[in-house]
Amino acid sequence: MNVLVINCGSSSLKYQFINSNTEEVLAKGLCERIGIEGSQITYQPADGDKEVTVAPMPDHTKAVSLVIEKLTNPVTGVVKSLDDIDAVGHRIVHGGEKFATSVIIDDEVMKAIEECNDLAPLHNPANLIGINSCKALMPKVPMVAVFDTAFHQTMPPKAYLYGIPYSYYEDFKVRRYGFHGTSHDFVSAEAARVLGKDRKDLKIIVCHLGNGASISAVKNGKSVDTSMGLTPLEGLIMGTRSGDLDPAIVTFLANKLEVSAEEVLTILNKKSGVYGLSRVSSDFRDLEKAYREGNELAKITLETFSYHVAKYIGSYVAAMNGVDVIAYTAGVGENTSIVRAMVGEYLGYLGTNVDPERNKMRGETVILSDEGSKVVTMIVPTNEELAICRETVRLVK
Repeated sequence: MNVLVINCGSSSLKYQFINSNTEEVLAKGLCERIGIEGSQITYQPADGDKEVTVAPMPDHTKAVSLVIEKLTNPVTGVVKSLDDIDAVGHRIVHGGEKFATSVIIDDEVMKAIEECNDLAPLHNPANLIGINSCKALMPKVPMVAVFDTAFHQTMPPKAYLYGIPYSYYEDFKVRRYGFHGTSHDFVSAEAARVLGKDRKDLKIIVCHLGNGASISAVKNGKSVDTSMGLTPLEGLIMGTRSGDLDPAIVTFLANKLEVSAEEVLTILNKKSGVYGLSRVSSDFRDLEKAYREGNELAKITLETFSYHVAKYIGSYVAAMNGVDVIAYTAGVGENTSIVRAMVGEYLGYLGTNVDPERNKMRGETVILSDEGSKVVTMIVPTNEELAICRETVRLVK
C-alpha cells in the first residue's frame, strides 16, 4: 500500500510518500509560502536529486495538486498515476477529549476536529484545509486523522487537571492535553522493541527534545503524564517558547511593556526560549557552537535547558515510582551530546551509567548506558511520518 502522509501548517505543507510494505520513503518534500508571494515546492524522490520549483500556490488545494504532479511526473515521479495513491494520513494537532486514537475521516470527524479549533487556532484550521484539499482532488481515496494529543488521553485526572475552578474544565475543557503524542508513542514502542521487551512491562521516560520539546511518562505502554499542557507553550524551555513560568508574568509584562496580554503570549511563544535567553539562536547547533567558543550566555542557556529536562525526568520517576528506560529523541535529543551529558549529571542517583564514548553518537538507535546500569539510557530516532503511515494502514486495511 502506498500512503501519502500530509502535515499542513497555515502556509506550509510537508509530505512523505511511503510504501507501507517496505516502509521505504519513495519521495518527500515541502510546499512553502502557500497563499504568499514567492511560494515554492521542494520534491526529492528516494533515488533522485532534490528539486526546488517556484510556483504560485494561492491555497492548499493547489499545493496538494502540485505534490501529486511531482509524484506522478513521467520523468522524476515515483508512481504512474493518482490511482497509485492508496490512502492519505493527516497529522492533526489537537483532538481534544474527542479522540483517543486515530480515526478514518468522515463528515462527523471533520466536525469534531473543527470543534477543537479554539484549542489550536493556529494548527487545526490549517489541518482541516489540508484534508479538504486532498478530498477535493482524491475523493475516493480513504483518509485517516492521526492526532498529536491522542496518545496522552490515557492520563488520569490527577495528571491533567489544573488547580483552577473545576467549572472551567467542565465548561471550556481547560486541562492538560500534551502534544508530540505520535512521537512519544512511536519512540516508547521502539525502545521496548530494541530491548526485546514488552512495552507493557516497562516504565519509560521519553525526552522529545527539539525546537519544540516535551517529556512523557509512559507506564505499561500508556502515557500517564506529559510536560506540554493546554497548548504547546507549557513545559520545557524550547527553541522560542518560554515553557513553565509564573502566570503573573503575563500581566506584569503587559503592564511594563504597555502591550496586550495577547502580545505577551506572542513574545512567550516566538521570542523566548533558548532564543530569547541566549541572544544567540533558537537552533541548538548554533548554541553549542557559541558555548564551545566561550559564550557565557550560551553556556547558561544550555545549563538551564538541561536542568529543566532533568527536573522533569525526576518528577516522572516519582510519578511512575521508578523508571526502566530513558529515551532521547528528536533533533536535540538525537544529536546534541552536550545536552545529554548535562542532563546525565543530575541522574546519577538512578544508576544510569552513561558511557561517554557512546554518548558521542548522533542520529541513530544506540544504548548509551553500560551493561551495569540500573536504568537503560538510549537514543531512539523518532519517525512521526512512519507512525502516521502505520496508523493509516491499520485503519484502512
